[in-house]
Amino acid sequence: MNRSATPAPALRPAWRLALVCLLATAAPVYAGRPHPRAHATVAVTVDVARGPVNTFRPDQALGGAIDGGGAGITAATFRPGVIGEMLTAGLRPVTYRLRTELGIEAWHWNPRGQWSDPGHRRGYWTSDDDPADSITVSWGYRLPRRGNTIDQANNDGWSRIDDGDTTTFWKSNPYLDPHFTGADGEPHDQWVLVDLGRRMPVDAIRILWGTPYAADYTVQHWSGAEDPREPDDLPDGRWETFPAGDIRGGSGGLAELRLAPAPVAARWIRVLLHRASGTAPAGSTDVRDRLGYAIREMGIGEMEGGRFVDRVAHAASHAGQTVMYVSSTDPWHRAEDIDRDTEQPGLDRVAASGIGRGLPMLVPVGVLFGTPEDAAAELRWLRARRIPLRGMEIGEEPDGQWMRPEDYASLYLRVADALRGADPTVVLGGPSLQTPYTGEMAAWTAGGPQLGWMGRFLRVLRARGRMRDLAFFSYEWYPWDETCAAAAPQLAAQPARLAEALESLHRDGLPADLPAYVTEYGWSAFSGEAEVNVEGALLNADIVGTALEHGADAAYLYGYPPARPERAEECDRWGNNMMFLERDAGPPLRLATYWGARMMAEEWAEPGRGAALPHQAFGADVTRSAGGPLVTAYAVHRPDGQWAVMLINKDPSRSASVRLRFRERGRRVALAGAADLYRFERAQYAWHAAGAGGAPVRSNPPEHLRVPGGAEVALPPWSLTVVRGRIAGGG
Repeated sequence: MNRSATPAPALRPAWRLALVCLLATAAPVYAGRPHPRAHATVAVTVDVARGPVNTFRPDQALGGAIDGGGAGITAATFRPGVIGEMLTAGLRPVTYRLRTELGIEAWHWNPRGQWSDPGHRRGYWTSDDDPADSITVSWGYRLPRRGNTIDQANNDGWSRIDDGDTTTFWKSNPYLDPHFTGADGEPHDQWVLVDLGRRMPVDAIRILWGTPYAADYTVQHWSGAEDPREPDDLPDGRWETFPAGDIRGGSGGLAELRLAPAPVAARWIRVLLHRASGTAPAGSTDVRDRLGYAIREMGIGEMEGGRFVDRVAHAASHAGQTVMYVSSTDPWHRAEDIDRDTEQPGLDRVAASGIGRGLPMLVPVGVLFGTPEDAAAELRWLRARRIPLRGMEIGEEPDGQWMRPEDYASLYLRVADALRGADPTVVLGGPSLQTPYTGEMAAWTAGGPQLGWMGRFLRVLRARGRMRDLAFFSYEWYPWDETCAAAAPQLAAQPARLAEALESLHRDGLPADLPAYVTEYGWSAFSGEAEVNVEGALLNADIVGTALEHGADAAYLYGYPPARPERAEECDRWGNNMMFLERDAGPPLRLATYWGARMMAEEWAEPGRGAALPHQAFGADVTRSAGGPLVTAYAVHRPDGQWAVMLINKDPSRSASVRLRFRERGRRVALAGAADLYRFERAQYAWHAAGAGGAPVRSNPPEHLRVPGGAEVALPPWSLTVVRGRIAGGG
């Protein structure tokens, strides 16, 4: 450990020790140097009498996330020197993240495998489950039947619905056809959502259908001013069917339809697909070819003098076309669709690297753009390679892909059946929600009150008696999209924001006793300077404390491997979710997130063998004067008998003087004797902002000193402090 430690004090006469303690309690302890005047005294009381709010093990709860990335990321990350440096942060278990799901790509988790149409090296892919060879690296494959303009990864693809090429087409996922879903009691209508960018006059639609086509479909427009994609409990509009927008008995080919006698001003258009033709292209031998819906090109506009005027921009590029969203996409692809810039590390390379310390790993299977057969092969391979598994996470961020929860539930259960067939004992869960809120997307609904996304997913599982197939609930937590906004208000609001999100999920039916994993967390899913500064370390610690306080069993920090700054989308400020700054030569540089994670794993929680033992989390009441600095506190009773309280001062300019007490058996007591204090603030760390060349100009370990247990503790502005010791009687 590279720890800044102060030697234990020598024995002193009793009167001298009493004098030292008296002086220490008269003023806040500030590392032996003159302390700034504390603007307010904050009382922190750990409520021992109420009992613990959660019990967790650090070797299961404090982990890191390993993700895919651009070309070469695997070789850059999995080097002995880099892995060794990552391990010094003290994080323990790992979760493997699936970038291909966010990029609308199929994942060949094993580069070796079989095509459903091997003669043409195309079709539906199943990776080889033969465990003989290890897997160093794997890749994503772009989907040539893609329907979405936008994705959540590289965002450099485009929709085939308006690419201007009538030889290409979008096709929905065939596994959502009744052929596979059977009588599951849920409608699986598919849809296309078009954003014209602004309100335009619309009274006509032109669709060049592929095969299979929609025999019955409905064309609607959104009446509200708000974006119908955004989660909102009370959307301001509704979907209204055009007067002639209810089409029955369609025959495919080119359909040019007058939807209304006069144009309607509309921005958002939705085409609901109710019944498919069930026809297959000539020469097809795969049943999946005739399932679902296919559209080659679509235009929306108005009729002028008997001529169709198209308001859709058609282009084979992300930037040039009108934005399209679809309900699902066919995972069919070809060997030539490999995307070398979406690289995933080999599963056993991660396991063999030691980054997960041999602990069970949380591993995903591709669902939205994969097949059940491929998921089962992955599990067989993992078992044969004897890679310990914490569980299999079924998909990643289906809500972020705008998928209806009923559709995801159908795919989830089909994949669950395949995985149970490979190993009946496997632990399954999901859905790795991008946004753990119950707010409804109007794009999914016909209007009116609705359950939220998770509530609707759970409703399907309960109706089919399949709750046993959800052994854990996973979600990601990036509380802020606006990385150019002021950091202090966002830092202050985080605990209430996460608590509100989780409480809303429980109101929507999420079982309170279901194990919960935060499979990724950080300031934002977007880049920003706060992520590489002290305030980023504070927010990460605050997220972990809040999540554990609300029952989480694990939290995995995103940005575990070294990375480089990236530009925020809305301002010229650079940052990234990362613990280390990658360099062309030499070891990576430790950033604020590193020091914060290490304080949690090594000082707040018990390290070493104690990390495998239960820790009890207790609620802490914080009382401050009106307008005083905002402080949050998270208390843990460790297996070694010590109490560790993590204190976060969220005020960027004012210090706080904290009086720490423990309420037990009708009395308040302080830490007895001497206590350890670890503190990380701007005195230890400073970031030099220089665009892509930004780097820390100061990155030192937290200061460590021994203080009298009953002393008030000064928290500098924007600081993370851990105070650790024993209360009277050793409790």
